[in-house]
This record gives sequence, C-alpha cells and structure tokens, in this order.
Amino acid sequence: MRQSPLVSGIFYILFGVLFTYFAIVNVEESGWGFWTYTIVLVATFDFGSGIRMLLLHFKLKQQQK
Repeated sequence: MRQSPLVSGIFYILFGVLFTYFAIVNVEESGWGFWTYTIVLVATFDFGSGIRMLLLHFKLKQQQK
C-alpha cells in the first residue's frame, strides 16, 4: 500500500523538528561542530522534503476536482 504525500510530508516535517531539537541541544552542550552542522543539514532536507510533499498533496487534490 502506498503512503499518501500528506502523511509523508507530515513525517518529514516532524523529523525536521526532531533534528532541529537535537541540533539545539548539541550546540548548548558542545558548540558548533561537525555533527551540529550535519544535523542542521539533515533537518533542512527534511523540512524541504516535507513542504514539497505537502504541496504535491494539495496539487493532486486540486487536479482531482
């Protein structure tokens, strides 16, 4: 069974929030280092993918009408 773009988008955004939290905690503990930049990069990709999935969902919904 295929997952809808809406559900995927919500998951991606939730993971983006989670990785942003991890980045904030990592900065508070050890400052800006390699892992912090990596976590921020992953969070950025997750937010971008989540927004694209949500836009795809609404575009498909509009085409069905």
